[in-house]
Formats: sequence, C-alpha cells, structure tokens
Amino acid sequence: MKILITGGLGFIGSNLIRKANEANFTDITVLDNELVGREKHIDGLQAKLVKASLSDDEIVDDLVSSHDVIVHLAADTTVMGSIENPQYNFETNVISTFGLLEKMRAHGKKRLLFASTGGAITGEAEPPLDETMPARPLSPYGASKLAGEGYLSAYGGSFGLQTCAFRFSNVFGPGSFHKGSVVAAYFKSVLNGDPLLVYGDGEQTRDFIYVDDICDLLVQSFSTDYSGVYQLGSGAPTSVNELIGMIEKIVGTDNMPKVVNKPKRAGEVEKTYCDISKARAEIGYNPVVSLEDGLQTTWSWFLSHREVFDKAA
Repeated sequence: MKILITGGLGFIGSNLIRKANEANFTDITVLDNELVGREKHIDGLQAKLVKASLSDDEIVDDLVSSHDVIVHLAADTTVMGSIENPQYNFETNVISTFGLLEKMRAHGKKRLLFASTGGAITGEAEPPLDETMPARPLSPYGASKLAGEGYLSAYGGSFGLQTCAFRFSNVFGPGSFHKGSVVAAYFKSVLNGDPLLVYGDGEQTRDFIYVDDICDLLVQSFSTDYSGVYQLGSGAPTSVNELIGMIEKIVGTDNMPKVVNKPKRAGEVEKTYCDISKARAEIGYNPVVSLEDGLQTTWSWFLSHREVFDKAA
C-alpha cells in the first residue's frame, strides 16, 4: 500500500509517519512545501519527501495517480491567521482540497483521510459537540474546514470516493515545537522564561488529545473503507486555568513564569469538548493517553530538543 501525506513534515504528519512505520507501512511519500514543517522533522523515518505545494498541479497529479491512500493534513490551521487573511485561508484550505479531490476522481482513487476540526466548525454550541450539530463557524478557518467536509461528502455521493473527515480537537505531543497551539506555546514560554498569555479569564475549555491517539486511528484507517465525519478528542473538557495548573506541577513552581491575562480574541470559541461515542462505536477509536501523562511526555521531549529546535523550527 502506497500512502501520500500532504503536509507530512508538520507536527501530526511526522508523528503519523513514525506510527505508520511502526505498523510496517514504509512506502510513504510526503508532499510538503516546508512553509511550516521541516525535513529534519522526519529524520530517521521511512518516507520520501517531495518538496512542492498542492498548487503544483503536475506534481500533485503524478503523486495522486501513483498512491493508494491520501492523508490530507496540509492546511492553513490558525483561527487568528484566517481572520487576518481569509483569502489565503480559502485558497490554501478550500481550493487545494477541491483540486485534490478532482485529481482523485480523474485517476479513480478512492481513499482520502481529511484533517478537519471540531469547535471551529460548530461555533458557540452547548458542549459536548457531536457530528449532528448544525455548523456555525465563527472564523474563516472553521468555514474552510466545513467546505472541505462538504466536498468530501459530495465526492463520496457522486463519485464513490471513500472519505473520512476527522474533526481533531486540540492535538498536542512531541514534535510540536513549531506549533502555535496552547500546549506548545506554553511549554515554549516556560523554556524561554516568557509570560503565559491567557486570552480571557482562563475558564474557557478545550478538549486536549495526545497525538499518538490520533495517529493510531489514522493508521488503522489506511486499510478500511468506512466513510463519514468523526469527532476525535478525549471526550473531556479542560479549562486553560486547569491546564496551567498541570503544567506548573510538571515543570516545577520555580520554573513557572507569570501568567498574563489578555482580552478575549474575536472568532475563538469559549467552551468546547467533543462527544466521541460515534467514533468509538463505528470505527474503534479508543484514546488511551491521559492528559497528565501526555503533558509529561511532551515536556520531556521539549527539554531534550531545546538545543536542536529554535523558535523557527
């Protein structure tokens, strides 16, 4: 089986390759323009890198034609970035996804696994979020992922593609030094002695899921034919204040920088966590790593790589 991973040099992509190699999937091609990820992120792993963008039609067409399963991770992933530049977000997330589906249709390819999102699509809804809730995105990023889900559904219904849209919650873990997500941002702040910034009162909640739990499900999905939209998280809410308390226990009070509260940011959901019962029942999703254990492992990774990765890693 030949696997193509778009955006495979990123945080989730590099961990996915590691888990895929462990499961004896070694014929893997990464398509990445190195705008965010770096080739060093997959050092020692069995994967071939093609340095290109999804907008490079001839290269992408050739790759799609020669691979069996496509994992589409490449995206503009920040809520704030999408608000600052919604056109770039649309072109990167919607047009590129549509182009990928068209190439799959042209070459008779069926299996696409798509990295979607939960809270940004559903907006301010009473948690826990499930797959049946109406979509009310508050940011262009959420709208772009919703558009991608719509096209996956349409190409499944019209052309027989077997597509899964996995709505990742807040994924964290080793390899996230270059990420701007809250766990990575806070650990970098601790290392640099910078304040931990909290936007709002810190009582906003998120659903944190360890990266290996996500990647195990993706690897399992290479060899299956189920389709649909699935919420993937821990199934439990954690407030930012609770997260900070856990981080302080791990890094030690003496190493903990001060916490600085900032005004709440427009476009961000206040409280969210997801209902994972559909994924458990239909596709065997079973997250096993606790938040505390995952944070400890992630912090150990940050400590061991602080001299290797700089802020631009």
